[in-house]
Amino acid sequence: MVHDTIEVEAPLREVYDQWTQFEEFPRFMDGVEEVQQLDDRLCHWRTKIAGATREFDTEIVDQLPDQRIAWRTVGGDVKQKGVVTFEKVDEAHTRVQLSMEIEPSGIADRAAKAMGVLESRIEGDLKRFKRFIEERDHATGGWRGRLRPADSAGGTTPPDPATPGDDVPPYGSPSPESRGTPPAEEMPPSQGMPSEGMPSDGMPPSPETPPHHPRPPYDGPV
Repeated sequence: MVHDTIEVEAPLREVYDQWTQFEEFPRFMDGVEEVQQLDDRLCHWRTKIAGATREFDTEIVDQLPDQRIAWRTVGGDVKQKGVVTFEKVDEAHTRVQLSMEIEPSGIADRAAKAMGVLESRIEGDLKRFKRFIEERDHATGGWRGRLRPADSAGGTTPPDPATPGDDVPPYGSPSPESRGTPPAEEMPPSQGMPSEGMPSDGMPPSPETPPHHPRPPYDGPV
């Protein structure tokens, strides 16, 4: 598995929220031509590296706001898995670590692995992500849902112990800013979540925090 780390001059929440916007990846990831968000867990990728175009699907197996996002491929021309973690350095800086493992599928892939091509790509992607987020006043969006390994397609790993921030609105739910926050006893229950499900700190973002919007709602086949 290949690892790389970078420190970003932006708050933890802003950095994490930007990474959840998977369809923005082509703007800073080398060789990624398109990412389509199919639902809360699945994405379809199209890449072009060294003249070879490949398409594959990835599944998010673990996502915990402001801490980590882990994924694996579930179909297509590529076999890989990885995890990106986020660590608060101080109020204005965040440490991002990206770890990936790709299974070579041919002679070209094995040669690229031997020459350290993957290491160079990960390093470059993190540097471009750093520039991308630091050049903006806020993230282009954000989704703060909790996805547990036990709920993934083939997941058998038990869910994590209760962690502050675990109970958050499900994928596609409007943010408190967009729908208004009714009194707690009047809030309708979210699908699959307890009625008291709120952002991790139980309060709407402060005025200093830019609004964060969920990923676009899933409109594909069920």
